[in-house]
Amino acid sequence: MTVRGALPRRPLLAALAVGFLPRIAAGGAGIVPGVVYAVGEKFDGSFNEAALRGHERFQAATGQPFYEYLPTQLAEFRRAVEALLRRGATDVTAVGFYWAQPLAETAPSYPAVRFNLIDAVAEAPNVRSITFRAYEGSYLTGVIAALTTKTGKIGFIVAMDIPLLREFVDGFRDGAQATRPEIAVVVSVVGTTPAAFNDPTAAAELARTQFARGVDVVFAGAGASNLGIFDAARQAGRFAIGVDSNQNPLAPGTILTSMLKRVDVAVLTALEDAQTGRWTPGHRSLGLAEDAVGWALDEHNEALIAPPVRAAVEAARQRLIAAPPRR
Repeated sequence: MTVRGALPRRPLLAALAVGFLPRIAAGGAGIVPGVVYAVGEKFDGSFNEAALRGHERFQAATGQPFYEYLPTQLAEFRRAVEALLRRGATDVTAVGFYWAQPLAETAPSYPAVRFNLIDAVAEAPNVRSITFRAYEGSYLTGVIAALTTKTGKIGFIVAMDIPLLREFVDGFRDGAQATRPEIAVVVSVVGTTPAAFNDPTAAAELARTQFARGVDVVFAGAGASNLGIFDAARQAGRFAIGVDSNQNPLAPGTILTSMLKRVDVAVLTALEDAQTGRWTPGHRSLGLAEDAVGWALDEHNEALIAPPVRAAVEAARQRLIAAPPRR
């Protein structure tokens, strides 16, 4: 069993003395969902909240409640899974790339449980790994930024310098420079550990520094730290771009758009597949063609995105679907 995009391997903890079947349980109406959120806030207006909405939609459609565990540190993963299983969970979703290694170590102990991993790949016979082609959605927001900036300088504030997040940065930069080759893109990194996703103070300071350098549109790719970026942009009269969920309502008039990563759809699909017996393990990559990434246009930002900009973005979307970039 191997794992990609994960933390260093940890010793396997002892399994609970629970009598699981030697194979994945069959799907059916009796499934019980559970979710292990990313470390941070459940109502983060981003990744965790999108996973929550997916579970809520499943509950609304089926009447089946779900169980939750919000960890405060990475070492809690095994404890979180065990807590959910004690409550009867049959399908457990792990939200966040850093759960890949702990899940790879944990899943073999519970072969009858279906696990869904969001944003990383863990290879095990009872794990569905779901990743998103974030490059494609970020590319579209780069087009929007390039056609909106007045200074010719745009920015990106990323939580950590890791491959998963570099995909956002690369897509944003490529979309912008394909639209305006002379445009400058300034990139800043909040930190070196997952704590960077929950440091709005540091992120706000990076935003102010970018604005002082002439940046007038900044992509906020830093989880809950985005709240600091949005506040700094509002105070400076600059634009910010949200990520993962539609963050436009958090600062109308300041958030130019949001790069959508439909975690809610991925979660709902996995649960529906389990319910109907169609669930299978393995890696699923979702992008524009699957309507799993994109950009947000609503009443909070429609006045900011002129019709010619919308047309340019749609043309770019069609090109990316017709000829997906090789990465």
